Amino acid sequence: MAKKIVMIGAGSFGFTRALIRDILTFPAFEDCTLALVDINPQALDFSVRAAKRIIEEGGYHATVQASTERKELLPGADGVVCTLLAHPLDVYKMDTLIPNKYGVDTCVGDTRGPSGIFRFLRTVPVMLEILEDIRRLCPGAVFLNYTNPMAMLCRAMQEAAPEIVTSGLCHSVQGTAAKLAKWIGAPESEVTYLCAGVNHLAYYLNFKWNGKDAYPLIRKAVEERREIYEEDIVRNEMFLALGYYVTESSGHASEYTPWFRKRKDLLEEYCYRGTSWNPGFTSFSVNLRTERAKTWQKSIDEWFNEPLDLKRGNEYASNIFNAIFGDGTMYEFNGNVRNFGLIDSLPHGACVEVPVLASRAGLKPMRVGALPDAVLPLVALTSQIEEMAVKGSQLGDPTLVYQAICHDPLTMSVLSLREIRKMVDEMFAFNAPYLPQFKHLK
Repeated sequence: MAKKIVMIGAGSFGFTRALIRDILTFPAFEDCTLALVDINPQALDFSVRAAKRIIEEGGYHATVQASTERKELLPGADGVVCTLLAHPLDVYKMDTLIPNKYGVDTCVGDTRGPSGIFRFLRTVPVMLEILEDIRRLCPGAVFLNYTNPMAMLCRAMQEAAPEIVTSGLCHSVQGTAAKLAKWIGAPESEVTYLCAGVNHLAYYLNFKWNGKDAYPLIRKAVEERREIYEEDIVRNEMFLALGYYVTESSGHASEYTPWFRKRKDLLEEYCYRGTSWNPGFTSFSVNLRTERAKTWQKSIDEWFNEPLDLKRGNEYASNIFNAIFGDGTMYEFNGNVRNFGLIDSLPHGACVEVPVLASRAGLKPMRVGALPDAVLPLVALTSQIEEMAVKGSQLGDPTLVYQAICHDPLTMSVLSLREIRKMVDEMFAFNAPYLPQFKHLK
């Protein structure tokens, strides 16, 4: 029978068209049903048109369904992908503007710290509703999440519905691996690695070229080639100090540590320069989304007049679906799953990012063991903070949320406990209409 794949947040035009392209490259899915869901009818229409173009130019036999109501399309789904942004830019931007006012200089603010935690608190009720709909309408579906903050959302969802096959996906692991391979002149096909930690703060525990340790080559490139150092200054500084390369970009990584954003001179030295598209500019994500809001329709119109490349990309989702309910070809990827004996010294049951094997049997995470001493303290603290934030949401306990933010490395590098309390109180006051789990605050 033809398979059905539902995409929630399909108005995310760039990602949706890439995922559709990838899915249809598999023979098992060339006659599938692509069910697109988005609450924005205009954005949804663009994605429907894109899907139909890909189907037509690829000579596929797939069909497209669309709705602003996910409950209409979930019945019969074999796979569900989520890429939604739960609230509009006017809400999201306050995640960074409020902390910035207090001196917690934020770049992206979608993963952790005060910005990421409040984005989680707003988003998790929506995600839990989606899970409940899947449980009722398509209980056997595989659920793959791309929505941030990845680790906290997956942690909450996987506890709430352990019977649903769920993993969180991020392209930072394979994307960074490709960059490192390029730096040392290695074909991607000849590179292997073991990567583990927590989402956006995972490290390559080994990185090999044709089976040989490639870290000396990476260090040589970073130390001796100025253009490579300038390409990712924050991450390269972390690598030179800690000896292991972190997965997420310099802009993101600068927010997760106490080292780069606590003084203006440090921001200028590490975060406001370099050749990376986002070395760490203040409010980068908000500013980028604001500019895109002015031009997104034009850029989409231009795409429909450009030549179409139907070659499969490097995102994980289509390969995972193919392994589980396609032709059954097993596929290894880095996924976000709960820590039941996978990484030592991280909280039991926390969300970790480790190698996972997808097959007809579902998803099998692989045990990694111990993280290196050089990276363990920051990863362990980050994981514990995320556990506190998730528990604070589950219990509707604002004090636990405040305490989690007290331990955030960047926040505690610039603010006192009383200042953190004032900032958190302001963030709760602004977000109260979007936090049903904290009803007593309204």
